[in-house]
Amino acid sequence: MVYAKLLIIIIFAGAAACGFGSSTKRFSIAESASYEASIFRQNCAVCHGPEAEGKTLEDGKQIPNLREGEFKYTTDQQIYQHISDGGNGMVPFRNQLSEREIRQMVEFVKRDLREN
Repeated sequence: MVYAKLLIIIIFAGAAACGFGSSTKRFSIAESASYEASIFRQNCAVCHGPEAEGKTLEDGKQIPNLREGEFKYTTDQQIYQHISDGGNGMVPFRNQLSEREIRQMVEFVKRDLREN
């Protein structure tokens, strides 16, 4: 009986150590040292917020949440074009960011903001 209880404790301890039953920690832009997070903090956070959750402006306009909800731009090409060309109140970044940086930001949005 003692061995059975000990075995159960070991199984649960092992499962907890592997992340069983625990929630995945949400990606934090503020805590990230990645280059993309740095680009976001410098160029995007002023409108989309420090953690990309969007906001409502004083005039009632909605700045989109980049983490959850219905996304207007879903494909890599749509996201790339919107970052590059702007529109719907967003300024274009094609003159501030290189093509490589814009592609990195597309990946950042899809991988780090929308996946977690």
